[in-house]
Amino acid sequence: MLFRKMPASEVAVSTSGGRVPAHVAIIMDGNGRWAERRHLPRIAGHHAGSETVREIVRACVRKNIGVLTLFAFSSENWRRPEREVSLLLDLLLSSLRREVDELRRNGVRLRFIGDRSIFAATLRESMGEAERLTEPNTGLLLIIALNYGGRWDIAQAMRTIAREVQSGALSASKIDEQTIDDHLSLSGVPEPDLFIRTGGEQRISNFLLWNLAYTELYFTDVLWPDFNEQAFETALASFACRQRRFGRTGDQLEQVQGA
Repeated sequence: MLFRKMPASEVAVSTSGGRVPAHVAIIMDGNGRWAERRHLPRIAGHHAGSETVREIVRACVRKNIGVLTLFAFSSENWRRPEREVSLLLDLLLSSLRREVDELRRNGVRLRFIGDRSIFAATLRESMGEAERLTEPNTGLLLIIALNYGGRWDIAQAMRTIAREVQSGALSASKIDEQTIDDHLSLSGVPEPDLFIRTGGEQRISNFLLWNLAYTELYFTDVLWPDFNEQAFETALASFACRQRRFGRTGDQLEQVQGA
């Protein structure tokens, strides 16, 4: 297990004197609109967005953020035009092959979550190879959600638990929140401290439904290709100013922190 599971507030770290989230989760929205506003094909926005991914990953490494989870392709994205989906998956494949060496050099460990079964064999093989090559790394854990949906995640966990109960490996009376958590895609990873969605929409769109229960939410109108390190700093500053009580009163929290 890479991390012991714990509430997000317990794993926040400090750099440069400020509170920094240990785990940031991002919905990278606005690539298509960015391209359309420039009278470019939508895939040009995805190419520009891939450069933003590189910038934010490097920023997370510098700030000692432990985990970055990116929602790259949802289970609902298959409804988009077939050509756009095909080009997007081709871009993902080429990016994997191009970036894996830099990830290795910078100590980044890569992990994918979501249902891989529908992807072409070449993409599945590249995903597995990238995970194997970066497995020894101990720096930033970069999690890419592909063909992922929060409801799918909970459903697949329930199926696995049901099989364990049926086989006698697990008693139904012993099922609790931790049991469910242990069977989800982010098992063993601290819950996100900060959720960011770019592009102006204010919803979580079936992303990490279970894991975002106590996460601080941050929405911005900035389109993903324009979400540079300065915009990321603004989101981190918003997080640092928030009081995370987890059901306690403000006075109780101050007593705990002062103890």
